[in-house]
Amino acid sequence: MSDSGARRAARAVDALRRGWPFRVEGADGALDLLAVESARDGALGEFASHDILLSGERAVTLMLTNQRVAATPGPVRLAKAADTVAAALPIADPALDLANPLKGPFHTVATGGDAAAAAAMTMARHAGLLPAFFVREAAGEAETFCTAGDVAALLDPTRLEVAARARLPVEASESAEIIAFRSPEEASDHVALIIGKRDGNPPVVRLHSECLTGDVLGSLKCDCGPQLHAALHAMADAPWGVLLYLRQEGRGIGLVNKLRAYALQDQGYDTVDANLRLGFPVEARDFAIAGRMLELLNIPRIRLMTNNPEKVARLEKEGVEVIERLPLALPTNKYNEQYLATKRDRTGHQL
Repeated sequence: MSDSGARRAARAVDALRRGWPFRVEGADGALDLLAVESARDGALGEFASHDILLSGERAVTLMLTNQRVAATPGPVRLAKAADTVAAALPIADPALDLANPLKGPFHTVATGGDAAAAAAMTMARHAGLLPAFFVREAAGEAETFCTAGDVAALLDPTRLEVAARARLPVEASESAEIIAFRSPEEASDHVALIIGKRDGNPPVVRLHSECLTGDVLGSLKCDCGPQLHAALHAMADAPWGVLLYLRQEGRGIGLVNKLRAYALQDQGYDTVDANLRLGFPVEARDFAIAGRMLELLNIPRIRLMTNNPEKVARLEKEGVEVIERLPLALPTNKYNEQYLATKRDRTGHQL
């Protein structure tokens, strides 16, 4: 995987966010795409077929796939689905479902390139946009293009390196050290906070995904802020510990989409169904990033502080030896009781 490939993918993600058309090439076909969320009607002349490409999860919500396909949904292409951005948005955005309950009928066709379509969905999630595109088969010259392999190169965690480190006194430990990690083309910087004095014992490690609403604003809808601070104090009481703060807001769907999920929860959907209605997987985080951070810190064995056994399995898949899982129990409140019940009943958290 080359630097030039990752750069091409970074430019394509930028075009996606800005509402510019771009091309993705895969082994089985190439697609020209324009993100529905950021598109303007003036750009639709290049997409005369008015086809829409949706993620498999969103297609399941719209009942466009059968049960077999719904088990592992892939992108779905709708023929002649919308000729304006205003007509496409209710197809893409579940916040508009109640106001637009009768959609279609839709006619599904072959994507024209399954690998390119899958890469486009990854790009939308990475950009924090809804996974929905105006689409056509590749035609003419493309101002911005990348390949499915380029997208994988952009997000390859092995490209992550230490960017900076400094002493950072924090409430839990005045001798803490913060270390920032960055890859060449990817915009998100991840950080590790080392608490206590390193010794030969495996540290207590907490993987904590960024949560602006909980960590900074004190949201009562989740338990992220209290978990973060409780973990730091638990590390201070241990010989040493490491907080891995991953820039993967909303389980990897981004801040704006997380807020959309909150709005869906106000309509009665739990956190799992809200993500699926938005068109995203229930779990979209990349724990290989955490594995790479631990590798760069030369920490092969850890005691993992989590209520989620899936984190143990995912880290062990990345070559990290988890010798112990440490639970993190905190009181609930009336705003996060349902959220925590969903984590327990639908995503296997041991609470």
